[in-house]
Amino acid sequence: MSSRPLPARPWWRLLPGARHPTQIVVFAFAAATLVGTTLLMLPIATESGSSTGAVPALFTAVSAICVTGLVVVDTPTHWSTFGEGVVLALIQVGGFGVMTLASLLTLLVSRRLGLRMQLTAQTETKALGLGDVRTVVGGVIVVSLVVEALTAIALALRFMIGYGESPGRAIYLGVFHAVSAFNNAGFALYTDSMIGFATDPWICLPILVAVILGGLGFPVLFELLRRRSRKRWSLHTRITLPVYFGLLLVGTLAVVLLEWRNTLGDLDVEHKLLAGLFHGAMPRTAGFNSVDVGAMHSSTLLISDVLMFIGGGSAGTAGGIKVTTFALLAFVIFAEIRGEPTVHVLGRRITAQVQRQALTVALLGVGAVMTGTITLLIISPFSVDDVLFEVTSAFGTVGLSTGITAQLPVGGQLVLVVLMFLGRLGPITLASALALRDRARRYEYPEERPIVG
Repeated sequence: MSSRPLPARPWWRLLPGARHPTQIVVFAFAAATLVGTTLLMLPIATESGSSTGAVPALFTAVSAICVTGLVVVDTPTHWSTFGEGVVLALIQVGGFGVMTLASLLTLLVSRRLGLRMQLTAQTETKALGLGDVRTVVGGVIVVSLVVEALTAIALALRFMIGYGESPGRAIYLGVFHAVSAFNNAGFALYTDSMIGFATDPWICLPILVAVILGGLGFPVLFELLRRRSRKRWSLHTRITLPVYFGLLLVGTLAVVLLEWRNTLGDLDVEHKLLAGLFHGAMPRTAGFNSVDVGAMHSSTLLISDVLMFIGGGSAGTAGGIKVTTFALLAFVIFAEIRGEPTVHVLGRRITAQVQRQALTVALLGVGAVMTGTITLLIISPFSVDDVLFEVTSAFGTVGLSTGITAQLPVGGQLVLVVLMFLGRLGPITLASALALRDRARRYEYPEERPIVG
């Protein structure tokens, strides 16, 4: 009797007491959310000294840890300095990634990463191999702190010199908005976000640059910092850069042309262009606004919906399905239209597995947005424009809003909480953590081709 070899066990099963890395990442974000919610419910976290309800605290904690920026209470007037500090810490932890931060602490304490921690950090940071994990973790921390520090200095100087803020207050404002910008969070210490600075390039441009750098993703930043020639860039970088900036141009032109006589109507030409550029970048998951989003035309909101759904670069602080997913699907469609048997992109062949991943991410995202939109339309009195914008903003971890967030019923706010959590972790990560199907197929059924289209 011949014995068949046993199927190889997945690597995560070889670790004593191990869970799948996607589960660990999900549990880590959930634990951080619980801690943040508890801290925000303390009386010391509010200006009034009274405790915040569970749902507003949970919503704020999830919005911060998922670097979204949607709020149900006004950040500068509701939260005390302690509460704002909690929000800022959650933004930073969410931007770094909970497991990335845990890996850094482990390195600092023991000077080494165990296999389990390396595998988990690899899952969260999208490192290509275990040998890259320590380098990636260190790089994420260094790049984040450097960009945030430079942005904070520029903003603090402007707040102090241009607006007469005291040095301490100017530094606080600079640090808060720099961290919020680079992590694409969109939280602001002004009730009207950046509307009061719509004509000030010394405030808008540093925030804009930080948002773009965070939104490109760490893999792209690492390659650019190595000063490699374009010919030596990875396929990921060669796809991300043109698509990201192409969509940035689309967003800017859409806002400038469609809102020229509307929300931009009271501004001078150069300030219209500045506001158009600023808001053209914000739907890429940043969440700051220098014009009234609620007063925008339906066409502008719809274009913003598309940009928010696509999001920014992979393995960064941006949300959405990511520009690489969007680009890969476009290449798949183009190859199918041309009748090509395989998908080639910039001299490289895209495997069927990557194509399935891109399709899965996109369709799960569409399903999440549609489910959330239908649910909110049923339980709230708001229009399709407002609800679709709010849901897409939550899923894309953007933070832009037409102003209906705080007016949604509790059930609607919880729907947004789920969407923010899903958008930050990614549809595949969350689905894998819940389903956890990791098995080899032992046989194949006969092939048959159904009619498509």
